[in-house]
Amino acid sequence: MEQINEMAISFKLLGDKTRLTILALLKERALCVCDLVELLETSQPNASQHLRKLRAAGLVNETRKGQWIYYSSNLEHKPYLQAVLDFVPSFKDKIGQLKNVCE
Repeated sequence: MEQINEMAISFKLLGDKTRLTILALLKERALCVCDLVELLETSQPNASQHLRKLRAAGLVNETRKGQWIYYSSNLEHKPYLQAVLDFVPSFKDKIGQLKNVCE
């Protein structure tokens, strides 16, 4: 029953378009908040709130590099979410157009 609860929480989080998009972006590569702000065309506080919820659920990791914090997906133990993200369109082209303001 615990696994069902965990899955329900994960799917509820991914029911939000922004959080689903964030996980799809992080599936491609690790990104910092400023990258996500640019890609999502949203504000920094909005992106940070969504990341906080994903991090609290254990769906993203954070790694500090200098003054920047980079976020990456943490779905190794959640194959059901990996399967869902396989159906989400790729963001490789959009990520390739980043201005890299964080570096």
